Amino acid sequence: MFDMGGNSQLEEIKEMKYQYIVLPEYTKKEMLSMEKEMLGLYISGHPLENIRNQIEAKTNINTMMLRELMQTDIENEENLDLEQNQTRLGLKDGQSVTYAGIISSVKKKYTKNNKLMAFITVEDLYGQAEIIVFDNCYQACSNILVNDNIVIIDGKLSIREDEEPKIVARTINEFVEVKKKIFRLNITNLNEIEKEKLKGAIYFFTGEKNNMQMQIQNGEKIDTSKTGIYMTPEILKQFQELVGNENASIIEQ
Repeated sequence: MFDMGGNSQLEEIKEMKYQYIVLPEYTKKEMLSMEKEMLGLYISGHPLENIRNQIEAKTNINTMMLRELMQTDIENEENLDLEQNQTRLGLKDGQSVTYAGIISSVKKKYTKNNKLMAFITVEDLYGQAEIIVFDNCYQACSNILVNDNIVIIDGKLSIREDEEPKIVARTINEFVEVKKKIFRLNITNLNEIEKEKLKGAIYFFTGEKNNMQMQIQNGEKIDTSKTGIYMTPEILKQFQELVGNENASIIEQ
């Protein structure tokens, strides 16, 4: 009645109990995307944070500026009208602007002339803006109007009383992230003679132009140099001949 089939069956049950599949960790991009989908906001970071400086260098407007167009001066208890806000911020209706962010929604519709247009919501580091995309622009960029794509938009500012400011797109392109290149030297396994030769090479190639940031790795510790180093393919080859290919490399961050 209580026979469990002997030791063989117990071993089989034990083996089944501890069987599991190890799955790879989600990437940072996947984690952020799921946070946005489930919670409506990013929790552990923002997908644009790593390219903040690149975005600021390529754009002349952000959603913080758009919000300020519709705000009053609470601090001084003044009710600034829309025209005063435009003057204060240096913005005006019809002005050419460049804006960048990550697409969070795309809504398509047909006009009375049976032409396709879209209203896309694009989020930067400060909030969301509505982008109006008419037929000609839409036909040129429809393939990249996809949620989670990072785009850069050239267009004109549309400012109306009692409406949130919008941007009417002329062109929309994918935002091309420029990877930062760093010259890394690993001195972990170098002897003192090799280190001295390396110091001389670093001193010789420290320059004022074509500088690349340099990192020195020693075991688990990585230090970033305060000065850059003049770098060309030929100079990289010289360093590799000095310390070995595996100890001198250019990485992207």
